[in-house]
Amino acid sequence: MSKRSCETAESIEDAILRMACAERRVLNDKYRGQDMDALKLDTVRLSGDRSCLEILDQTLLPGTVRVLRIDKIEDIFEAIRYLRVRGAPAIGVCAAYGIALTASRIETQEYECFLAAFRKQKEYLASSRPTAVNLFWALDRMERTLLAHAEQPVEKIKDILFREAQAIRDEDVAISRSIGEIGFGLLRPGDGILTHCNAGTLATAKYGTATAPMYVALEHGMTDFRVYCDETRPLLQGARLTAFELHGAGIDTTLICDNMASTVMKSGLVNLVFVGCDRVAANGDTANKIGTSGVAVLAQHYGIPFYVCAPSSTIDMSLSTGEQIPIEEREASEVTEMWYKERMAPEGVKVYNPAFDVTDHSLITGIITEKGLCRAPYEKAFRELGIV
Repeated sequence: MSKRSCETAESIEDAILRMACAERRVLNDKYRGQDMDALKLDTVRLSGDRSCLEILDQTLLPGTVRVLRIDKIEDIFEAIRYLRVRGAPAIGVCAAYGIALTASRIETQEYECFLAAFRKQKEYLASSRPTAVNLFWALDRMERTLLAHAEQPVEKIKDILFREAQAIRDEDVAISRSIGEIGFGLLRPGDGILTHCNAGTLATAKYGTATAPMYVALEHGMTDFRVYCDETRPLLQGARLTAFELHGAGIDTTLICDNMASTVMKSGLVNLVFVGCDRVAANGDTANKIGTSGVAVLAQHYGIPFYVCAPSSTIDMSLSTGEQIPIEEREASEVTEMWYKERMAPEGVKVYNPAFDVTDHSLITGIITEKGLCRAPYEKAFRELGIV
Protein backbone atom coordinates (compact mmCIF):
# COMPACT_ATOMS: atom_id res chain seq x y z
CA MET A 1 0.00 0.00 0.00
CA SER A 2 1.68 3.22 -1.10
CA LYS A 3 2.10 6.19 1.20
CA ARG A 4 0.60 9.37 -0.16
CA SER A 5 1.91 12.81 0.69
CA CYS A 6 -1.53 14.39 0.80
CA GLU A 7 -4.69 12.91 2.37
CA THR A 8 -8.06 14.61 2.36
CA ALA A 9 -11.06 13.46 4.35
CA GLU A 10 -12.50 11.85 1.20
CA SER A 11 -9.24 10.16 0.22
CA ILE A 12 -8.85 8.66 3.68
CA GLU A 13 -12.30 7.14 3.30
CA ASP A 14 -11.27 5.86 -0.14
CA ALA A 15 -8.15 4.37 1.39
CA ILE A 16 -10.29 2.31 3.75
CA LEU A 17 -12.22 0.94 0.79
CA ARG A 18 -8.98 -0.04 -0.92
CA MET A 19 -7.43 -1.80 2.06
CA ALA A 20 -6.44 -5.19 0.73
CA CYS A 21 -8.51 -8.04 2.19
CA ALA A 22 -9.79 -5.72 4.90
CA GLU A 23 -13.17 -7.22 5.73
CA ARG A 24 -15.44 -4.86 7.64
CA ARG A 25 -17.92 -5.55 10.30
CA VAL A 26 -20.26 -2.59 10.84
CA LEU A 27 -21.46 -2.42 14.41
CA ASN A 28 -23.75 0.54 14.12
CA ASP A 29 -23.33 3.35 11.61
CA LYS A 30 -25.55 5.71 13.61
CA TYR A 31 -24.23 5.15 17.13
CA ARG A 32 -23.82 8.42 18.97
CA GLY A 33 -21.77 9.15 22.07
CA GLN A 34 -24.73 9.66 24.36
CA ASP A 35 -26.07 6.22 23.49
CA MET A 36 -23.03 4.10 24.26
CA ASP A 37 -20.25 3.35 26.73
CA ALA A 38 -16.80 3.57 25.14
CA LEU A 39 -15.39 1.41 27.93
CA LYS A 40 -17.26 -1.49 26.34
CA LEU A 41 -15.52 -1.00 22.99
CA ASP A 42 -12.29 -2.82 22.17
CA THR A 43 -9.85 -0.41 20.54
CA VAL A 44 -7.78 -3.25 19.11
CA ARG A 45 -7.93 -6.99 19.64
CA LEU A 46 -6.93 -10.26 18.03
CA SER A 47 -9.77 -12.25 16.53
CA GLY A 48 -10.71 -15.42 18.36
CA ASP A 49 -9.26 -17.62 15.63
CA ARG A 50 -6.06 -15.53 15.40
CA SER A 51 -6.72 -14.82 11.73
CA CYS A 52 -6.81 -11.01 11.85
CA LEU A 53 -6.74 -7.88 13.98
CA GLU A 54 -10.03 -6.19 14.78
CA ILE A 55 -9.47 -2.43 14.98
CA LEU A 56 -12.01 0.22 15.92
CA ASP A 57 -11.59 2.81 13.15
CA GLN A 58 -11.20 6.05 15.07
CA THR A 59 -11.10 8.20 11.94
CA LEU A 60 -14.87 7.67 11.63
CA LEU A 61 -15.87 8.49 15.21
CA PRO A 62 -18.17 9.77 16.60
CA GLY A 63 -20.66 9.43 13.78
CA THR A 64 -19.78 5.88 12.74
CA VAL A 65 -18.61 2.98 14.87
CA ARG A 66 -16.88 0.50 12.58
CA VAL A 67 -14.49 -2.35 13.19
CA LEU A 68 -11.89 -3.17 10.54
CA ARG A 69 -10.70 -6.75 10.19
CA ILE A 70 -7.18 -6.64 8.78
CA ASP A 71 -4.62 -9.37 8.31
CA LYS A 72 -1.81 -7.94 6.16
CA ILE A 73 1.22 -6.07 7.44
CA GLU A 74 0.62 -3.23 4.95
CA ASP A 75 -2.85 -2.69 6.39
CA ILE A 76 -1.57 -2.76 9.97
CA PHE A 77 1.03 -0.14 8.98
CA GLU A 78 -1.71 1.94 7.35
CA ALA A 79 -3.99 1.68 10.39
CA ILE A 80 -1.24 3.06 12.64
CA ARG A 81 0.01 5.66 10.19
CA TYR A 82 -3.43 7.10 9.40
CA LEU A 83 -4.68 7.07 13.01
CA ARG A 84 -7.32 4.37 12.72
CA VAL A 85 -5.67 3.16 15.90
CA ARG A 86 -3.99 5.90 17.92
CA GLY A 87 -2.73 6.75 21.37
CA ALA A 88 0.67 5.48 22.50
CA PRO A 89 -0.57 2.49 24.57
CA ALA A 90 -3.07 1.35 21.94
CA ILE A 91 -0.41 1.65 19.24
CA GLY A 92 1.83 -0.58 21.34
CA VAL A 93 -0.89 -3.19 21.72
CA CYS A 94 -1.64 -3.03 17.99
CA ALA A 95 2.03 -3.42 17.11
CA ALA A 96 2.39 -6.43 19.42
CA TYR A 97 -0.67 -8.17 18.00
CA GLY A 98 0.36 -7.16 14.49
CA ILE A 99 3.88 -8.56 14.63
CA ALA A 100 2.59 -11.77 16.23
CA LEU A 101 0.01 -12.15 13.46
CA THR A 102 2.37 -11.42 10.57
CA ALA A 103 5.13 -13.56 12.09
CA SER A 104 2.68 -16.47 12.24
CA ARG A 105 2.52 -16.31 8.42
CA ILE A 106 6.29 -16.68 7.95
CA GLU A 107 6.75 -19.95 6.09
CA THR A 108 9.93 -21.48 7.44
CA GLN A 109 10.94 -23.90 10.14
CA GLU A 110 14.52 -22.58 10.30
CA TYR A 111 15.03 -20.32 13.30
CA GLU A 112 17.56 -17.98 11.67
CA CYS A 113 15.35 -17.50 8.61
CA PHE A 114 12.36 -16.86 10.88
CA LEU A 115 14.32 -14.30 12.92
CA ALA A 116 15.49 -12.47 9.80
CA ALA A 117 11.96 -12.27 8.41
CA PHE A 118 10.61 -11.15 11.81
CA ARG A 119 13.16 -8.34 12.01
CA LYS A 120 12.24 -7.15 8.53
CA GLN A 121 8.57 -6.98 9.55
CA LYS A 122 9.48 -5.25 12.80
CA GLU A 123 11.51 -2.57 11.00
CA TYR A 124 8.62 -1.89 8.64
CA LEU A 125 6.01 -1.50 11.39
CA ALA A 126 8.36 0.68 13.45
CA SER A 127 8.49 3.19 10.60
CA SER A 128 4.75 3.91 10.76
CA ARG A 129 4.93 6.60 13.50
CA PRO A 130 8.18 8.19 14.74
CA THR A 131 7.15 9.75 18.06
CA ALA A 132 5.12 7.17 20.02
CA VAL A 133 7.74 5.26 22.00
CA ASN A 134 5.27 2.47 22.86
CA LEU A 135 5.43 1.37 19.24
CA PHE A 136 9.15 0.64 19.51
CA TRP A 137 8.85 -0.61 23.08
CA ALA A 138 6.26 -3.22 22.14
CA LEU A 139 8.14 -4.37 19.04
CA ASP A 140 11.40 -4.61 20.98
CA ARG A 141 9.68 -6.62 23.71
CA MET A 142 8.29 -9.02 21.12
CA GLU A 143 11.77 -9.47 19.64
CA ARG A 144 13.26 -10.13 23.08
CA THR A 145 10.58 -12.78 23.62
CA LEU A 146 11.51 -14.43 20.33
CA LEU A 147 15.22 -14.40 21.20
CA ALA A 148 14.56 -15.82 24.66
CA HIS A 149 12.97 -18.90 23.11
CA ALA A 150 15.49 -19.54 20.37
CA GLU A 151 15.75 -23.21 21.34
CA GLN A 152 12.05 -23.78 20.72
CA PRO A 153 10.59 -24.98 17.39
CA VAL A 154 9.41 -22.12 15.18
CA GLU A 155 5.75 -23.16 15.49
CA LYS A 156 6.06 -23.04 19.26
CA ILE A 157 7.67 -19.58 19.07
CA LYS A 158 4.73 -18.33 17.01
CA ASP A 159 2.34 -19.38 19.77
CA ILE A 160 4.57 -17.76 22.41
CA LEU A 161 4.49 -14.48 20.47
CA PHE A 162 0.69 -14.49 20.43
CA ARG A 163 0.65 -15.05 24.19
CA GLU A 164 3.16 -12.23 24.75
CA ALA A 165 1.03 -9.83 22.71
CA GLN A 166 -1.99 -10.72 24.85
CA ALA A 167 0.09 -10.13 27.98
CA ILE A 168 0.98 -6.65 26.71
CA ARG A 169 -2.71 -5.92 26.24
CA ASP A 170 -3.68 -7.24 29.69
CA GLU A 171 -0.86 -5.31 31.34
CA ASP A 172 -2.01 -2.12 29.65
CA VAL A 173 -5.43 -2.43 31.27
CA ALA A 174 -3.82 -2.90 34.69
CA ILE A 175 -1.43 0.01 34.11
CA SER A 176 -4.23 2.38 33.14
CA ARG A 177 -6.28 1.29 36.16
CA SER A 178 -3.34 2.00 38.46
CA ILE A 179 -2.77 5.45 36.93
CA GLY A 180 -6.46 6.08 37.45
CA GLU A 181 -6.31 5.22 41.15
CA ILE A 182 -3.34 7.53 41.72
CA GLY A 183 -4.95 10.35 39.74
CA PHE A 184 -8.24 9.82 41.56
CA GLY A 185 -6.43 10.59 44.81
CA LEU A 186 -5.79 14.10 43.48
CA LEU A 187 -9.46 14.82 42.77
CA ARG A 188 -11.89 16.61 45.07
CA PRO A 189 -15.68 16.76 44.78
CA GLY A 190 -16.73 19.63 42.56
CA ASP A 191 -13.42 19.81 40.68
CA GLY A 192 -13.19 21.01 37.12
CA ILE A 193 -10.70 19.11 34.98
CA LEU A 194 -9.26 20.20 31.65
CA THR A 195 -7.79 17.67 29.22
CA HIS A 196 -6.25 17.95 25.78
CA CYS A 197 -6.45 15.56 22.81
CA ASN A 198 -7.59 12.02 23.62
CA ALA A 199 -5.73 10.03 26.24
CA GLY A 200 -8.88 8.08 26.95
CA THR A 201 -9.99 4.50 26.78
CA LEU A 202 -9.89 4.85 22.99
CA ALA A 203 -6.13 5.46 23.23
CA THR A 204 -5.45 2.38 25.36
CA ALA A 205 -6.78 -1.12 25.94
CA LYS A 206 -9.15 0.27 28.61
CA TYR A 207 -9.59 3.27 30.96
CA GLY A 208 -7.09 5.53 29.19
CA THR A 209 -4.37 7.48 30.95
CA ALA A 210 -5.56 11.07 31.38
CA THR A 211 -9.17 9.90 31.60
CA ALA A 212 -8.46 6.98 33.92
CA PRO A 213 -8.89 9.10 37.10
CA MET A 214 -12.34 10.11 35.82
CA TYR A 215 -13.45 6.55 35.14
CA VAL A 216 -12.05 5.35 38.46
CA ALA A 217 -13.93 8.20 40.16
CA LEU A 218 -17.15 6.83 38.68
CA GLU A 219 -16.27 3.36 39.95
CA HIS A 220 -15.84 4.86 43.42
CA GLY A 221 -19.25 6.53 43.18
CA MET A 222 -17.88 10.07 42.73
CA THR A 223 -19.82 11.95 40.06
CA ASP A 224 -19.51 15.55 41.30
CA PHE A 225 -16.86 16.74 38.85
CA ARG A 226 -16.81 18.22 35.37
CA VAL A 227 -14.45 17.94 32.42
CA TYR A 228 -13.49 20.50 29.79
CA CYS A 229 -12.24 18.94 26.55
CA ASP A 230 -10.05 20.98 24.21
CA GLU A 231 -11.22 20.23 20.66
CA THR A 232 -7.54 19.69 19.71
CA ARG A 233 -6.88 21.03 16.24
CA PRO A 234 -6.24 19.97 13.56
CA LEU A 235 -7.54 16.39 13.93
CA LEU A 236 -10.13 17.20 16.61
CA GLN A 237 -9.39 14.23 18.85
CA GLY A 238 -10.82 16.10 21.83
CA ALA A 239 -14.09 16.81 20.04
CA ARG A 240 -14.46 13.52 18.17
CA LEU A 241 -13.04 11.12 20.75
CA THR A 242 -12.69 12.47 24.29
CA ALA A 243 -16.04 14.27 24.35
CA PHE A 244 -17.58 11.19 22.69
CA GLU A 245 -16.38 8.74 25.32
CA LEU A 246 -16.76 10.90 28.44
CA HIS A 247 -20.24 12.09 27.48
CA GLY A 248 -21.18 8.50 26.73
CA ALA A 249 -19.99 7.49 30.21
CA GLY A 250 -22.32 10.03 31.80
CA ILE A 251 -19.59 12.47 32.84
CA ASP A 252 -20.42 16.20 32.90
CA THR A 253 -18.49 17.12 29.73
CA THR A 254 -18.02 20.49 28.03
CA LEU A 255 -16.26 20.88 24.69
CA ILE A 256 -14.21 24.04 24.11
CA CYS A 257 -12.07 25.32 21.26
CA ASP A 258 -8.35 25.22 21.98
CA ASN A 259 -8.13 29.01 22.13
CA MET A 260 -10.79 29.12 24.87
CA ALA A 261 -8.64 27.35 27.48
CA SER A 262 -7.26 30.57 28.92
CA THR A 263 -10.72 32.08 29.45
CA VAL A 264 -12.01 28.90 31.07
CA MET A 265 -9.02 28.79 33.43
CA LYS A 266 -9.22 32.48 34.26
CA SER A 267 -12.91 32.06 35.10
CA GLY A 268 -12.01 29.61 37.85
CA LEU A 269 -13.69 26.65 36.19
CA VAL A 270 -10.57 24.48 36.08
CA ASN A 271 -8.92 23.07 39.21
CA LEU A 272 -6.41 20.74 37.58
CA VAL A 273 -5.24 19.47 34.20
CA PHE A 274 -4.76 15.83 33.20
CA VAL A 275 -3.05 15.07 29.87
CA GLY A 276 -1.49 11.99 28.38
CA CYS A 277 1.80 11.70 26.54
CA ASP A 278 3.60 9.79 23.81
CA ARG A 279 7.14 10.02 25.12
CA VAL A 280 8.89 11.33 28.24
CA ALA A 281 12.59 12.19 28.40
CA ALA A 282 14.71 11.41 31.46
CA ASN A 283 14.45 15.01 32.72
CA GLY A 284 10.65 14.96 32.54
CA ASP A 285 10.19 16.85 29.28
CA THR A 286 7.08 15.38 27.69
CA ALA A 287 5.93 15.00 24.08
CA ASN A 288 2.18 15.02 23.62
CA LYS A 289 -0.33 16.18 21.03
CA ILE A 290 0.34 19.62 19.58
CA GLY A 291 -1.06 22.30 21.85
CA THR A 292 -0.25 20.56 25.13
CA SER A 293 2.68 22.83 25.92
CA GLY A 294 0.45 25.87 25.51
CA VAL A 295 -2.02 24.41 28.00
CA ALA A 296 0.87 23.88 30.43
CA VAL A 297 2.00 27.50 30.07
CA LEU A 298 -1.54 28.70 30.78
CA ALA A 299 -1.92 26.38 33.76
CA GLN A 300 1.28 27.67 35.32
CA HIS A 301 0.18 31.27 34.75
CA TYR A 302 -3.14 30.67 36.51
CA GLY A 303 -1.66 28.51 39.27
CA ILE A 304 -3.45 25.32 38.17
CA PRO A 305 -1.76 21.94 38.76
CA PHE A 306 -0.73 20.26 35.49
CA TYR A 307 -0.35 16.47 35.58
CA VAL A 308 0.95 14.17 32.85
CA CYS A 309 -0.40 10.62 32.94
CA ALA A 310 2.34 8.39 31.58
CA PRO A 311 2.72 4.61 31.60
CA SER A 312 6.32 3.78 32.46
CA SER A 313 6.71 2.33 28.96
CA THR A 314 6.50 5.88 27.55
CA ILE A 315 9.47 7.06 29.65
CA ASP A 316 12.59 6.94 27.50
CA MET A 317 15.60 7.17 29.79
CA SER A 318 17.93 7.10 26.77
CA LEU A 319 16.87 10.68 25.98
CA SER A 320 18.25 13.26 28.38
CA THR A 321 15.87 16.05 27.30
CA GLY A 322 12.84 16.60 25.12
CA GLU A 323 14.99 18.23 22.46
CA GLN A 324 15.98 14.71 21.40
CA ILE A 325 12.41 13.53 20.84
CA PRO A 326 11.62 13.27 17.10
CA ILE A 327 8.49 15.20 16.20
CA GLU A 328 6.29 13.86 13.44
CA GLU A 329 5.10 16.32 10.80
CA ARG A 330 1.89 15.43 9.03
CA GLU A 331 0.09 16.30 5.81
CA ALA A 332 -0.90 19.90 5.08
CA SER A 333 -4.41 18.78 4.14
CA GLU A 334 -5.17 18.03 7.79
CA VAL A 335 -5.09 21.80 8.36
CA THR A 336 -6.45 23.14 5.09
CA GLU A 337 -9.10 20.62 4.01
CA MET A 338 -9.99 17.88 6.45
CA TRP A 339 -13.37 18.29 8.20
CA TYR A 340 -14.39 21.08 5.79
CA LYS A 341 -16.88 20.76 2.92
CA GLU A 342 -14.47 22.77 0.81
CA ARG A 343 -10.88 23.93 1.16
CA MET A 344 -10.56 26.64 3.85
CA ALA A 345 -7.15 28.05 2.94
CA PRO A 346 -5.73 29.47 -0.28
CA GLU A 347 -4.07 27.06 -2.68
CA GLY A 348 -0.30 27.10 -2.38
CA VAL A 349 -0.15 28.58 1.12
CA LYS A 350 2.57 27.06 3.28
CA VAL A 351 1.40 24.83 6.15
CA TYR A 352 3.35 23.79 9.24
CA ASN A 353 1.71 20.77 10.85
CA PRO A 354 3.73 19.16 13.67
CA ALA A 355 1.72 16.42 15.34
CA PHE A 356 3.31 16.91 18.77
CA ASP A 357 5.02 19.49 20.93
CA VAL A 358 7.27 19.10 23.95
CA THR A 359 6.21 20.44 27.35
CA ASP A 360 9.15 21.54 29.44
CA HIS A 361 9.50 19.67 32.72
CA SER A 362 9.44 22.97 34.64
CA LEU A 363 5.77 23.40 33.68
CA ILE A 364 4.71 19.97 34.97
CA THR A 365 3.38 19.57 38.52
CA GLY A 366 3.74 15.80 38.46
CA ILE A 367 3.98 12.77 36.19
CA ILE A 368 1.60 9.96 37.15
CA THR A 369 2.90 6.50 36.29
CA GLU A 370 1.41 3.15 37.25
CA LYS A 371 4.23 2.85 39.78
CA GLY A 372 3.57 6.14 41.54
CA LEU A 373 3.38 9.92 41.28
CA CYS A 374 6.70 11.47 40.26
CA ARG A 375 7.71 15.02 41.05
CA ALA A 376 10.84 16.97 40.08
CA PRO A 377 13.66 16.18 39.81
CA TYR A 378 12.13 13.63 37.47
CA GLU A 379 15.15 11.56 36.55
CA LYS A 380 15.76 10.83 40.22
CA ALA A 381 12.07 10.07 40.77
CA PHE A 382 11.98 7.70 37.81
CA ARG A 383 15.01 5.79 39.04
CA GLU A 384 13.62 5.52 42.56
CA LEU A 385 10.55 3.82 41.05
CA GLY A 386 12.77 1.41 39.14
CA ILE A 387 12.22 3.02 35.74
CA VAL A 388 15.55 2.67 33.96
